[in-house]
Amino acid sequence: MACVVIVGSQWGDEGKGKIVDLLTEQARGIVRFQGGNNAGHTLVVDGEKFILHLIPSGILHENKTCYIGNGVVVDPAVLLEELDNLAKRGIQVGPDKLRLSERAHLIMPYHMALDMAREAAKGGQAIGTTGRGIGPCYEDKAARSGIRVIDLTDPDTLKAKIEAALVEKNFLLEKHYGQEPIDAQTVTDQYLAMAERLKPYITDVALELDQLWQKGESLLFEGAQGVHLDIDHGTYPFVTSSNPSPGAVSTGAGVGSNKLTGVLGVVKAYTTRVGGGPFPTELEDEDGRYMQKVGAEFGATTGRPRRTGWLDSVVVSQAVRLCGMTGLCLTKLDVLTGLKTIKICVGYQAPDGSVLKSMPASLDLLGECKPIYEEMEGWEEDITNVRKYEDLPQACRNYLEKVSQTCGAPLSVVSVGPARDATIILDDPFA
Repeated sequence: MACVVIVGSQWGDEGKGKIVDLLTEQARGIVRFQGGNNAGHTLVVDGEKFILHLIPSGILHENKTCYIGNGVVVDPAVLLEELDNLAKRGIQVGPDKLRLSERAHLIMPYHMALDMAREAAKGGQAIGTTGRGIGPCYEDKAARSGIRVIDLTDPDTLKAKIEAALVEKNFLLEKHYGQEPIDAQTVTDQYLAMAERLKPYITDVALELDQLWQKGESLLFEGAQGVHLDIDHGTYPFVTSSNPSPGAVSTGAGVGSNKLTGVLGVVKAYTTRVGGGPFPTELEDEDGRYMQKVGAEFGATTGRPRRTGWLDSVVVSQAVRLCGMTGLCLTKLDVLTGLKTIKICVGYQAPDGSVLKSMPASLDLLGECKPIYEEMEGWEEDITNVRKYEDLPQACRNYLEKVSQTCGAPLSVVSVGPARDATIILDDPFA
């Protein structure tokens, strides 16, 4: 029995979906514990591409149950659309395969309207939110004025909460942002219609996960985004609105931390970031464009091109420390094939001449820091069909060993291509 957590060690988009899909075979339950449909996990199975935003990546496996925990904020329209899209591709997801926490909070139309209005008002100071209403929904949760999944089962309660919320939301939309007001009855009718389809999926997820654990079943917890988008430990305010760190498993899924047996950090072989915020190793040269093109670096949720740069071991080692990572899963190693020289950032040169080995909280200071690089020889050989570590080119292995050394954690998995089987497993977390 094992309870393994998968989290991103950079700014998201590390390839967590593939790692979760790969390890799902050994788990009975697969759990999302935070974030919302601002996350997009891309899977390639038998040449077919799947992009999931709310449903855990393990849904493509038979005899597995996927759980959306209470820490996730749920847009019911997006969830139903995902279910319909999977059904069109021959994957039927009934209540036996997907369970939705009754305590999860719902994203409402006014959350999305406020999200977009705020970003537009900020102009050049926008933080790059996806506009999906994630932040405003978490705001209402913290303010104790949110609407939860359980409210879908009580029409009178749902209507009363929507009407109460729109008193404030419409005032902001109309008076402050100059937007059209939202009609309470229209929203109520929309959500009650969706409620009829969602009711069979609603359950006490924390209780069901405990029942699985009591039976000796293994669980896999799937984080969204990355540690440096964590609202507490990330590059604030250019962060998400939740905690994509392992500590959120206990609060976001209702599972005691004493049950967790390992934390795997997914790290891309280089670094990417979507939206605004500091990025010390960002490249705007030929190497950066090469990684963006070969790696198909466009957001699965937004379609926005991702900013690209060399691997930053300061970023990853800080994530290793914060999360207690027991292993790293390195993805997209094949993208670096063909580069004559590969660089790894091993520290930051501060304006006063000192060398920083951790990211400063001050974004002003971080913006003035210069990356300190170590250069390594690249490789030309195609590695996408390699399935044993010792069969990788020597230069490739040298790079992997340097990554493990500078980031402070052993490698557990190395991905050499997008397909599920294009993977080398060095240490099985469920063994």
